[in-house]
Amino acid sequence: MKPIWIVDDDQSIRWVLEKALARENIPHKSFSNPNDVLNALEKESPQVLISDIRMPRGNGLDLLQHVKLSHPNLPVIIMTAYSDLDSAVSSFQGGAFEYLTKPFDVEKAVELIHRAVEQGIRNDSGAKELSTLRQDASEIIGQAPAMQEIFRAIGRLAQSHATVLITGESGTGKELVAHALHKHSPRAKGPFVSLSTSAVPKDLLESELFGHERGAFPGAQTLRRGRFEQADGGTLFLGEIGDLPFDLQTRLLRVLTDGHFYRIGGQDPIKANVRIIASTHQNLDSRVAAGFFREDLLHRLNVMRLRMPSLRERSEDIPMLARHFMLSCAKSLGVEPKKLSDEVLKEMTAMPFPGNVRQLENLCHWLTVMTPANIIGVSDLPSDIMAQAGEQSVILHGESAPANPAAAKSATGDWESGLGRLATKMLQDGDKEVYDALCSRFEKAVLQAALEVTRGRRVEAAQRLGIGRNTITRKLQELGIDD
Repeated sequence: MKPIWIVDDDQSIRWVLEKALARENIPHKSFSNPNDVLNALEKESPQVLISDIRMPRGNGLDLLQHVKLSHPNLPVIIMTAYSDLDSAVSSFQGGAFEYLTKPFDVEKAVELIHRAVEQGIRNDSGAKELSTLRQDASEIIGQAPAMQEIFRAIGRLAQSHATVLITGESGTGKELVAHALHKHSPRAKGPFVSLSTSAVPKDLLESELFGHERGAFPGAQTLRRGRFEQADGGTLFLGEIGDLPFDLQTRLLRVLTDGHFYRIGGQDPIKANVRIIASTHQNLDSRVAAGFFREDLLHRLNVMRLRMPSLRERSEDIPMLARHFMLSCAKSLGVEPKKLSDEVLKEMTAMPFPGNVRQLENLCHWLTVMTPANIIGVSDLPSDIMAQAGEQSVILHGESAPANPAAAKSATGDWESGLGRLATKMLQDGDKEVYDALCSRFEKAVLQAALEVTRGRRVEAAQRLGIGRNTITRKLQELGIDD
């Protein structure tokens, strides 16, 4: 068996991998710089090459390029402590087998090496030419494991034309990922056209998508090219696809199936040379089950699915994101950037941020504009944000449930006991229709809490409560609740 080659200027990393491979009885050889590797490759070759990216005497990505030209079937694992989207995309575009972020779990690293060995034995990796990385001002930031998975996915999809469905809560950056998929794709030189299906009135949405001929309907005085034509040769991003009206779902399905569409009032088919990337914050499987979304369209859109993590799932990224937003907000306003104190960053990291990255960005903009001091302290944080840092449980009687599970259980018991005492008092006082009265108060509290959490979005509130859209609309009207 050929040895595993390890390339890293950090002696401690080499030592850890050497010991792990020795325990597995896997032969190995270590190098401290890429130049020595290139010299050694003229005489022999490894089973798998593991290389760092940033080294004083060379670059791992340049080494990857040379290796793939001379040894196209050699699996290469790229390591880096500087985990970002460009590094991940560059690695996969260059033909890397996998992208390993430091610090890494040794057992998982060994498992990855075994998979790379198997890949080399199968000899099906094939040669890939290194694509020139298109530099862009991507603002996808994150070193959390969940974001590293997103970076890996974008890298793997870099040379694909496949339809992609991006799911995740509102404010998680789904459109940024769509931009990145486009910019690192073979269609990068084509246009990137975006349309939020929930932001356009239903009567205008068909024309927005497919365009219309002159005279197709009253007011159509000129020919209009729709988003499909505008995106020709590029990418069409359809945001909040779950809100697409059912009849337009049928038209979209037909386009995805046969690759042609018609303008409103048109007779000639137009070829749809676009890549579709769609996004939604809704559970489309549930909407299919409820009859609001076509199952066949879901299958067409769900060729590749990416799930954007919520900010709660990547809270370790909050300090980095906050500093980035403070700098960008200051730059856009033409003012000196303000610094977030360590206490504020610690407080932010513990916040739930139901609005996700968008809410964090808005908070940084508010702090840049509204706080007088150059160094922002905890007292400068707005009161509503501090209130959100408390419990996210349903609030009843103006008090939130405790944070720990035992206290939460106690609070639940207190609420139930309080409800029982209230029912007893109403019955003893001779009140009529006690059951209906208490049910109404309960429903009103729950609906108001759901609308507060979803920022007034009825459809999302209904989904999270597990009720239908028509049900929540009727209940809001009956209870006189304004969302």
